[in-house]
Amino acid sequence: MDNTRIYYLTGRYLEKNLSEAEQEEFRRLLQAPAHQEALQAAFEALAGEPDMNIPRDEALLPLLQQALNSDKPVRRIHFLPRWSWAAASVLLVLAAGAYYWTVHKKNTHPVAIAAKATDIGPGREGATLTLADGSKIKLDSLGNGVIAKQNGAQVVLANGQVAYDPTGNTNGEVVFNTMSTPRGRQFRLTLPDGTLVWLNAASSIRYPTVFPGKERKVEVTGEAYFEVVKNPSVPFSVRVNNKAEIEVLGTHFNVNAYENEQSIATTLLEGAVRVSAANRRGPGAVVLRPGQQAQLSNAGITGIKVANANTEKAVAWKNGLFYFDGATLAEIMRQMERWYDIEVVYENGVPDIEFEGEMTKDVSLNGLLIMLKRTDVRFRIEGRKLIVQ
Repeated sequence: MDNTRIYYLTGRYLEKNLSEAEQEEFRRLLQAPAHQEALQAAFEALAGEPDMNIPRDEALLPLLQQALNSDKPVRRIHFLPRWSWAAASVLLVLAAGAYYWTVHKKNTHPVAIAAKATDIGPGREGATLTLADGSKIKLDSLGNGVIAKQNGAQVVLANGQVAYDPTGNTNGEVVFNTMSTPRGRQFRLTLPDGTLVWLNAASSIRYPTVFPGKERKVEVTGEAYFEVVKNPSVPFSVRVNNKAEIEVLGTHFNVNAYENEQSIATTLLEGAVRVSAANRRGPGAVVLRPGQQAQLSNAGITGIKVANANTEKAVAWKNGLFYFDGATLAEIMRQMERWYDIEVVYENGVPDIEFEGEMTKDVSLNGLLIMLKRTDVRFRIEGRKLIVQ
């Protein structure tokens, strides 16, 4: 039995809406040791309020006691243990639809889920393109077609992605465009040389409309994933926050350079890159192999450190996922600020909690908070402010 079915049956049971066939299926589920972990997680996510008069089935009582009456503080949270992210997406949609279900635990504090009217939707595709003359084009709602003409290229929007179609008509001047995403948006771009770029929320990339001469240079802030077209005779380089430079011949890599993160992290998936730093003590440049990550302190006090990377985690955002393995609550909240365009405020410091698991990003803020309730951290929402109590 898959986890989606377990979640469905548990919800129907708590509502006392199981059909006769479903009742028999649920009895068998309760007796199956292999499904106890998923069953417990479903009850913890969907357990109802006291006035729902939850049936106290003898076979179910131990699980209900564990889910509803635990006194132990949780310090390490299995966010979605052993569940596939595809199943998690379905479960969280159901959870978001049942936002009024919250867990009341003995001697602990439940998460306060905001009313449905204040729910905040997930981020989506969208960006602003700034042309060479300073004019701006909002890409969120435009249809397919040519959206601008720049020196030597037509700017084409097709199926949520911007590309540059060279016209050959250039006056020799190099002009630049900038694509930027606000919080709550991300977008894709094909650069004039065919290089693919995925731009995460609250990020930007500046690039020429036609790559001139013997080099290809772009500048980024925030986070971006690159699939660079190979051309050894015309090297490709990325300037990052005026603090680091990444030089490549042809490769797949991710760069995370948000100012509120501890370091600029360059993660290599394929090929080779040389990462160099300006005005830093310690190693000034390193060459990465696939599966490695270069870390450059945002504080500007150390050189470059190289470590083995979790590449799945590094590009999870591009693949539509939150990846929480080993993440602290503060790290998760920074991701949420960017994706949901919210402000996170801590009333009593940052709880020391570590997470595991992953989930899709296409759920509302309330849907995510329903799962975060297992931390026993209290939240409340005021407008676009999420307050951690």
